[in-house]
This record gives sequence, structure tokens and C-alpha cells, in this order.
Amino acid sequence: MNDKKDRKGNYLPDSERLTRVGSFIRQTSLDELPQLINVLKGDMAIIGPRPLLPQYLSLYSESQKRRHNIRPGITGWAQVNGRNAISWTMKFELDIWYIDNVSFATDCKVMFLTLKKVIKKEGINQADQATVEAFTGNN
Repeated sequence: MNDKKDRKGNYLPDSERLTRVGSFIRQTSLDELPQLINVLKGDMAIIGPRPLLPQYLSLYSESQKRRHNIRPGITGWAQVNGRNAISWTMKFELDIWYIDNVSFATDCKVMFLTLKKVIKKEGINQADQATVEAFTGNN
């Protein structure tokens, strides 16, 4: 993405800032590769709830806060069940389901489905969005 702003200094919508190269990198999930460094450092897992922006913390319900009970991951149950094409509510529900059902078998399924999603380029964007809309809470 580029950093183009409007006259008031606000960033333009993602659809206007996403470059062709950026679009290719997102479609092929190459933008996820640097997170492998965080996995090697032990800050992240390969599979777990995707880390979200720090400004979302105060917007979580008590149930949604449970996603921090395990390490965040590069891919997860919410990603293989819709990625960015599903609602925030569904993402949180899927993250909580994963936390309650962590197992080697589930992780193997997530890895297989992740590869399938990346190859098919499914769920990269939300409908009518270049990326995904911001989380604004549960109201």
C-alpha cells in the first residue's frame, strides 16, 4: 500500500492505496512470511487466532478476550473458514471455537485448509473492500 492521504491528512480508503504489487503480495499471502521470524522467536505460533490491532483491545467482549489465552498464529480456524470474507463476529466465534478445541488433528486440518485457501486465493478481501473493514466493537 502507499500512504496517500486526503486534503485533511486522513489516509485514503484501502482500495485507493493498494498497489498492483501489494495486491499480488496479498493474493499470494507473501505478506505473511515475515511473521515466521516471530514464530522462531516464540512470540507467535504457526496456528492460532490472528493477532489484531492493539486499538481493538478495549472493544472486545469478555468472550472475545479469550483469544489472548493462547499465542497468536499466522493462520487459524477463522482464516480457513472465511478469512477476510466473514464478519468480525464470526471471526471471534471461530477463534473461540479453536481455543476450546485445540488438538494436533485440528492443527493438521488448519494447515491443509490454509494451503488450499492460499492456492485458490479465497477470502482475501471482504465484499466491496480492498482489504477488511476496521473492527468497531460489538454494538
